[in-house]
Amino acid sequence: SYTTDTKSREENKKTLESLYSLSVDITKIRRLKEWVLLQDVAYVKELAGILQEMGADETTVGNIIERCPEAILHTPAEINSQRALWQLVCQNEKQLIKLIEQFPESFFTTEYHQNQKANILFFQELGLKNNIITRFLTSAPNIFYNPVEKNKNVIEILQRNYLNLGGSEANMKIWILKLLSQNPFILLNTSTAIQENLEFLQKNDFTDQEVLQLLSKLKGFIFQLNSTTMQKSMLFSKNVFKCSDQELKQLVLKCPALLYYSVPVLEERLEGLLKEGISIAQIRETPTVLELTTQIVQYRIKKLSALGYDIKSGNLESLNGTKKDFEVTFGKIQSKKERPVFNPVAPLHIED
Repeated sequence: SYTTDTKSREENKKTLESLYSLSVDITKIRRLKEWVLLQDVAYVKELAGILQEMGADETTVGNIIERCPEAILHTPAEINSQRALWQLVCQNEKQLIKLIEQFPESFFTTEYHQNQKANILFFQELGLKNNIITRFLTSAPNIFYNPVEKNKNVIEILQRNYLNLGGSEANMKIWILKLLSQNPFILLNTSTAIQENLEFLQKNDFTDQEVLQLLSKLKGFIFQLNSTTMQKSMLFSKNVFKCSDQELKQLVLKCPALLYYSVPVLEERLEGLLKEGISIAQIRETPTVLELTTQIVQYRIKKLSALGYDIKSGNLESLNGTKKDFEVTFGKIQSKKERPVFNPVAPLHIED
């Protein structure tokens, strides 16, 4: 354990000299984590040696230390253990160095080494590809800090529920792997939360098939919700759209965001659409427009208006989708607008 009492301590001269020799920006470290410079023991040269042996140049070594100063407090043995561990899923050391430079905090968290190793092996057995596991290590490192038994338990509960909801044994593995790769944070949930949320959907008359459909559409985010917030969001939507329970269910299946977003978020997005002159009837027809932030909606309406496209009298589908989807829609409307209605020199086709 490292002391963070900075008042009575002096910076370690040996550490400073080693860092200077690597052209590390020490003022940056002082600003971020000065306590690192006060420790009696640091392994600057050893760390640099290991990273250079893996193919890092001096600039890369400097970047890594500046971004994660506490890296110099780890022993060479700890760093080499992490290196061997990450090599289980990295193609080569070149890729590994690139990952360490981008995500040093994930790499230099060595306290959970045994859990990390057990979880990597478990994910490989499960059938997750190494590039997905690498993505987890960098973007969701805390799922590796769990004891492997906890992660196994969550996966078993998901598998059991998938089969209970009518999913087939043959598709189960693909479903689990897809769910995990879309949202690894599912593993941070408790088995009770998973059970309660599924029961909530069933109590609200969603059939087993519909619950499965929602799980796939929500990419597992449903497990990070709770029945109270889902109930409030559904009630809010029911009042706004003035619909029956059955109609509400169809709207939720069409747009799971009505279940996922909290009331304040839905309220804000709805208000933004109404301000643009869009009617409740139009939103009810295309509820997926509520998945977009108010800023995105405003930007897209502005772009379409510049082409003379009136969203108030048109279909909201043109606003929907990812950035890429919208650009395609916009391009189609633009080319349609630019195309001459009748070209006198073109051959006349009767079908036209």
